[in-house]
This record gives sequence, structure tokens and C-alpha cells, in this order.
Amino acid sequence: MKDIIKETVEMIESVDKEIMDKTQKRLDKLTKPLGSLGKLEELAKRIAGITKKENPVIENKVIFTMAGDHGVVEEGISAYPQEVTPQMVQNFLNGGAGINVLARHVGAKVIIVDMGIKIDTEYKMPDAGCQSDDSERTSYADSSEMSDQKIGFVNKKINHGTKNFTKGPAMTREEAEKAIIAGIEIFESENKKKKIDIIGTGDMGIGNTTPSSAITAVFTGKKAEAVTGTGTGIDVNTLKHKVEVIEQGIKKNNPDPKNGIDVLSKVGGFEIGGLAGVILASAKAKTPVVIDGFISGAAALIAYAIQPKVKDYLIASHCSVEKGHKAILDYIGIEPLFDFNMRLGEGTGAALGINIADASIKILKEMATFDSAGVSEKK
Repeated sequence: MKDIIKETVEMIESVDKEIMDKTQKRLDKLTKPLGSLGKLEELAKRIAGITKKENPVIENKVIFTMAGDHGVVEEGISAYPQEVTPQMVQNFLNGGAGINVLARHVGAKVIIVDMGIKIDTEYKMPDAGCQSDDSERTSYADSSEMSDQKIGFVNKKINHGTKNFTKGPAMTREEAEKAIIAGIEIFESENKKKKIDIIGTGDMGIGNTTPSSAITAVFTGKKAEAVTGTGTGIDVNTLKHKVEVIEQGIKKNNPDPKNGIDVLSKVGGFEIGGLAGVILASAKAKTPVVIDGFISGAAALIAYAIQPKVKDYLIASHCSVEKGHKAILDYIGIEPLFDFNMRLGEGTGAALGINIADASIKILKEMATFDSAGVSEKK
């Protein structure tokens, strides 16, 4: 394990139970019956414990949407061609995708990351002030267009897509470590500019439900058929073939469920590794992590395998239509905030989850107590 991963993992602390207890007592004094705001109360308490602050702030909201391509697509497991991955990245940068709309709605910045897109593309940045550092292959831009939404772009390409995992490992061990480190670096770079109060995770990559299903099957011990869905809308025959491909990949590579980096390298994806790195770095920084759907869930599995303490930092926004996502949430032991039959990805569910998290903290900080409001308490 690279030093930066080891150092990040070792610096992740347990959430503060004492502050959580204090927060619960405070919630109980608000002008409402005990526990009447349900998950909102639990969420506020968790955020207080994560941040180790009795009065948490949720102002600087950032969603990291990571993109990568997958060699296993050559097995015919997707309804869309790989050209869609860079095309959608350009759509993100233009501010026209679902994640842009919902991020604007909740006031979140969106950072788009090329972790391993197969096609090299000259993206049209929404602002002329794009800066680049060729030594790190990193570029960044902010846009004031589309209702003043802030959009960033970072190039952390590990390779031009993963390899076909039915023929061997999806990536080398070194590439898997680089992907995780890239995620750590991206979070820490953004966090240095301005302290991030809460993050969301999102993804883009044609074929990425296939490695996500493989990762889920490996960690949960469930059969591939039980954790594999239709992704972008494949038919019944293609779904059957997809399951066979996943089974073949797991059998060929024999990933170790006790080793998150091994699983990532053998059947994972670069964007999944990057998101795992973001999750680890966020936990180190005591920042709440709102995960999106299935692919973000697979990344959470990788991070959880590397450092189980991240569980208490994870806020599951929703339960995806992809059936493997429920298996992930059950395995980690976290409950989704809502179920809207969503399966878009990009971080759309995370954006809505951030909105709910923000509401929970406003309840905690702005709602009157029985004493301050002059309201009689229950006898």
C-alpha cells in the first residue's frame, strides 16, 4: 500500500459519540414531540459526530463526479457506445446534465474528473481562465455561467480505460493505488482552497455497472445474478450475458474480498478507485460523505474494505433501482434517506441527499427550544 493511502487510512478517527449524545439532548429540547422528525434528527446527530462540532456548518458543498471507461465493454454488456463517456463529460462542463441541474438547486459545486476515459478529448471549458499543470496532468476551471454554477475539471487519467477483466485484471496493482491516491489528492486540493463542509460522490462511465456488480458480488458473497441489473437499459438476453461475463471475470481473477485494493485492481474501474480515495480523504478530514447510487456504492465498498471506520462517515442518499445497490447498503449497514426509483448516477441522488442533510442541520440550529419559545413541555 502506498504511503499516502496508509497515512490517510491511519488518520481516520472514529466519530465523536459524546457530541452525538449532546446533540440528541439538544434535539429532544426542540419544540416537537420526541423523535418526531425521524431521520432528520438522526442525520443531524450523525453530522455533528462526524464533524466533531456541536454547531455544524453546511455551506461549502462539493460533488465529485468521476469518469472512466471499461475494457469489459468489448464483451457487449452495454446499450451505449463508449463515445458517450466524453460526450457526457462535455455536457457536465456545459452545465446541461442532470447533476448540474440538481447541484445548482442545492448550491453545490461540481468537480468533474477524468480518471480513465478511453478517448482523449479537447474539452471546451465554460470559462477562458482554465489553468493546467502538465507535470500532474491536472487542469481546473470555474464557470460563472448557468446560474453562476461553479464547475471544475481535473484530469487525473490513470490509463485509457481499464482492461477487459474476462481476460485478466482490470488494472495493475499500481494503477489501483494511483486511482485511490488521485481521489485523495483531488479532495485535499479542493479542501485547501476552502474547507469543504459536505461532499457528494458521482460517476460517469459506459459499462460501469458491470465492474460495480463484480465488486458487490465479491464483497457480499452473493451470486452475480443477484446483484446485476440492466444498467442503461439492456434487454433480457444481454443481461444474462452480462451476468456470465461478471462470473467469468471473478473466476479468472479470484479477487480477495479481504483486500480492497486487490478487488479494485482485478474487477474494478478507475473512477471507482478515485471515488474510494475521495471517501477516505473526506473521512480523514471529518467531512460527511453523501454517496449516490450503485457505482458510488461500489466505491464505498472499496473504501470500507480498506478502512471500516468510513462507515460512520457515509450518508446513503437513495436506494438505486440497480438491485446490487441494496446489497451494498445492507452489507455496509447503512440506510438510504429516500427511494425515488433513480438510477442515473452522476451524483444526482447525492445532490438531493446533501439538500436533506442541509435541512437537518437547519432544524438543529434554527428551531426553538421549549424554553426559548415559552412552550410547555410534555408532562
